[in-house]
Amino acid sequence: MAEPQSRYRSPLTDRYASDEMSFVFSDRNKFETWRKLWTLLAESEQELGLSITDEQITEMRDNISNIDWSRAADEEKARRHDVMAHVHTFGAAAPKAAPIIHLGATSCFVGDNTDLIVMRDGLRILCRKLAQCCNSLANFASEHKSLPQLGYTHFQPAQLTTLGKRSCLWLQDLLIDLKQLKATADNLSFRGVKGTTGTQASFLELFNGDHDKVEQLDKLVTEKAGFTSKFTITGQTYTRKIDSIVINAVAGIGSTIHKFCTDLRLLASLKELEEPFAQKQIGSSAMPYKRNPMRSERCCSLARHLVSLTSSPMHTHANQWFERTLDDSANRRVVLAEAFLTADILLNTAQNIMQGMVVYPKVIEKHILEEIPFMATENLLMSMVKAGADRQECHEKLRVLSVEAGKQVKEFGKSNDMLERIRDDEYFGSIHNKLGDIVNPSNFIGRAPQQVEKFLKEEVFPEIEPYKSSFDKEVPRLNV
Repeated sequence: MAEPQSRYRSPLTDRYASDEMSFVFSDRNKFETWRKLWTLLAESEQELGLSITDEQITEMRDNISNIDWSRAADEEKARRHDVMAHVHTFGAAAPKAAPIIHLGATSCFVGDNTDLIVMRDGLRILCRKLAQCCNSLANFASEHKSLPQLGYTHFQPAQLTTLGKRSCLWLQDLLIDLKQLKATADNLSFRGVKGTTGTQASFLELFNGDHDKVEQLDKLVTEKAGFTSKFTITGQTYTRKIDSIVINAVAGIGSTIHKFCTDLRLLASLKELEEPFAQKQIGSSAMPYKRNPMRSERCCSLARHLVSLTSSPMHTHANQWFERTLDDSANRRVVLAEAFLTADILLNTAQNIMQGMVVYPKVIEKHILEEIPFMATENLLMSMVKAGADRQECHEKLRVLSVEAGKQVKEFGKSNDMLERIRDDEYFGSIHNKLGDIVNPSNFIGRAPQQVEKFLKEEVFPEIEPYKSSFDKEVPRLNV
């Protein structure tokens, strides 16, 4: 057998994803779920009167995890049919039950229903991790709700905001994703027991034309599988539009984390805010001083992959003919798993970043002081008028001083000396003792602190409260 390093392995599972999400999409979980569904079907059929013994059901239950992987591979190679390969493999492990395994069902009974179970479980994991990211960012926003910071529009300095308020922009997107994922998980229906083309004809035959028992069977299996609703209408498969809805909700995490990490990378370049940096971490093999935002860059890279996956389920749905074609299968094996695994990686990495962000208040203050003299001209103007100055004359003097100060910054690379020019001009003598108060950054942040408090109290904390008891106690560890 070739060494593992001689075959391609997905970096999603080998390098980045959590064990928890990797298991959800593992073969072990998939095929054990198939066996659980076959067992639930047999139990329900027995309860409704079919000739299935307790001994057969017990044998099935006892062998759910007893999978002969080598036999399953040989069966699939011979039969070219994964479901029937596992029907025979399960039957070999539970020979007394073999005659009634998969009774009345079609492949999509196990295939589609398992996919729905897996997506439901994956959505729940993502919801919990999203909520924990929201909690970390909410605590960060609360701590820095009053710390003035330059706002940017078009990446040009604009009016001041606060670091806490800017964090709430990122947090708001996370909260929207959380609500969307929760709604998607809560509204996910089970395919249930529908037969070959969705008409339930095989089950109607098993129950001798008793429509009520077929309805009861569908309801029993759905409830045993942990779902509160099921599709009334299906073809052979549940409509592939569901995959598109789910993956679009999951991919929303991608755009949110990409925006957060892009902003963080820009702030790191400004030296105002940084992601965690390990003690022995190397930023560059050539430049020892470098502190590259590796985590944020990884997130942006993988987020692009996640967002790109949204088109594939739509194409799959659009290309399903009538009750079903099999050209969905291979595509879905890749896309569904990769979407959830990538979202899981993004949230683990984002949580690692959010719980270790480093703030540099002095650098933030320095950048504010470089810009605030220009931003304060209107306040300076109003203060001068209150002191008895002519508004038009004062406006012209401030304009001239602003142009001169701007020239020093742009043409000579010097600091903004606007305030020094005002202090040296006797025309502004009436406000010289008030300049510090007039240009105090806290006077330029509007209602940012109050907005942060209101947002956290009324929107964020109530939404994440149900998840708090299940939060991880430690910061997610990154393998690389």
